[in-house]
Amino acid sequence: MTITTPAVRASESNHWYTRDGVPRYTVMGKNGKERNTTLRDARTESLVPSVTTVLNIAAKPALTQWLQKQVLMAALTLPRRTDEPENDYIDRIMQDSKEQGRSAADAGTDIHASIQSFYDGQVNTKHQEHVQGCVSTLREYFGEQAWIAERAFGHSSGFGGKVDLHAANIVADIKTKEFSDPDKVDTYDEHLMQLAAYRVGLGMPEARCANVFVSRSVPGLVVVKEWSQDDLSRGWEMFFNLLKFWQLKNQHS
Repeated sequence: MTITTPAVRASESNHWYTRDGVPRYTVMGKNGKERNTTLRDARTESLVPSVTTVLNIAAKPALTQWLQKQVLMAALTLPRRTDEPENDYIDRIMQDSKEQGRSAADAGTDIHASIQSFYDGQVNTKHQEHVQGCVSTLREYFGEQAWIAERAFGHSSGFGGKVDLHAANIVADIKTKEFSDPDKVDTYDEHLMQLAAYRVGLGMPEARCANVFVSRSVPGLVVVKEWSQDDLSRGWEMFFNLLKFWQLKNQHS
């Protein structure tokens, strides 16, 4: 297991890492232009998939239901044009539903980046209520910690990743979502598997792990959900078997 901290912050578009833990989201194409890294590139260059790439192979019922609702809402609110062919109308509905998802993702990414910038020691004046809510909630929950942001790693089992925050024996993953009631923030097995894999990847197999949910809709509202050690052991077993399935399916060990 090797850990590195990249000097350049890149978009994690394809989720590939070297076995030394360096992100390889893009490669130089034959035409001399940078492009997204593919599975073929990963096989050629012996790159490993990120934790999130491995997790994407598993079904996500909650996400699927949310996407279905976006399509239904678009269908209910988008009027059909006069004499518009059915396939064209369906295409517009699908496009509109995707725009809603992209808008939510973009807002979350922007808030997430502001929080990361704070822990990186960078000056960022955006989303200050969200940032301060996250900082104060983490301090209240875990006490004063020397947090390290965006640490990348590569693990000998054949996976890599980049961790939002970790400190002495603590791993935290930040997620933004729409919520106003802190008692109605749900966690899922994918959250558990991600954190369990992160702590193993960082060489901290006994670390405390928590998801930190930052509300997009209520600036300053933050909820910490810590997983038990028993759950984390189960999460690692689930992830490890999913990793083996991913490697066999993609013929990439």
